[in-house]
Amino acid sequence: MINITKDTLSITAELLIKDAVALDQGLLAIQQFCADMNSESGCYMAVAHQDRSEPRKVILWEMYRDQAAFDAHFNEEHTQVFIREGLTELVKATQSQPMAETFKGVQL
Repeated sequence: MINITKDTLSITAELLIKDAVALDQGLLAIQQFCADMNSESGCYMAVAHQDRSEPRKVILWEMYRDQAAFDAHFNEEHTQVFIREGLTELVKATQSQPMAETFKGVQL
């Protein structure tokens, strides 16, 4: 179970798999990236959602213990590899804070 606090940080990121990349290759890379993120000690969850009408568009939902955990995420080898591979383009990313009251009784 995770502990949602005022410091918990949520990220919503919109990625676009580049046209030069085979769709299946891009999706597999994103799935592996999420699995790797979920192994980070400060990452509570990383989930990918494929857009139904635009299959090359993927929305990532990520939740981190705090800003420091999110910052550490960018120093992880798997994050650097994913960025270097250049299979996707980051369209937009937003940071938000979970409303702790909505997580009462919810186990993640």
